[in-house]
Amino acid sequence: MPDKWRTDDVRADESSKGGEELLQLVSFKIGDEEYGVDILEVQEINRMTEITRVPRSPGFVEGVINLRGKVIPIIDLRKRFRMEPKERDKDSRIVVVSIDGQVMGMIVDAVLEVLRLQTDTIEPPPDIATTVDSAYIQGVAKLDDRLLILIDLTRVFSESEKAALSQMQ
Repeated sequence: MPDKWRTDDVRADESSKGGEELLQLVSFKIGDEEYGVDILEVQEINRMTEITRVPRSPGFVEGVINLRGKVIPIIDLRKRFRMEPKERDKDSRIVVVSIDGQVMGMIVDAVLEVLRLQTDTIEPPPDIATTVDSAYIQGVAKLDDRLLILIDLTRVFSESEKAALSQMQ
C-alpha cells in the first residue's frame, strides 16, 4: 500500500460481467480483525503525523491535524471500539473519510488493500459478539481464507458525537 493515495480516480463498479453488483472497499486491520469501508467514503490514506490534542474532547478523539489547510478531527478506532491500546508503528495509518459530509481521520493499525466484492458474498452481521459493537456492523464478507467486517461509518457516531466533532473543525 502506498504511503499516501487518494480515491479520486477510483470508481466503484456498478456491475460485473454476470450482472452482480460489485462493492469496492478499503480494508484495514485493527488488532487481529480485518475491517472494510466503502471506498466512496474514503478520501485518502496518510502515514501517521503529529496530532494536536484538544482539551475536553470525547475520549475516542485523539485530536486534530492540519490537512492541506483544513483542520480535521482524528478518531482512534481502537478507543472507539473499546479495544486495548496499541503503540503506533510504521504500519499505522490515518484513513481520511467523509461521514455525512463531515471529513475526519480514523487511526487504524494498518491499511491492507482495496477489494472488489460481489454484494452476494456479504452476509448480515452475526448475532454473536465481536470486539466492535454490532450496531456499527453493516455485514460480513467471506473471502477465500478470512472474514472481513464491513463497518457502517454513518452509525459509528451518535448525532451528539457528530455535532461535537463538527465543532472541532
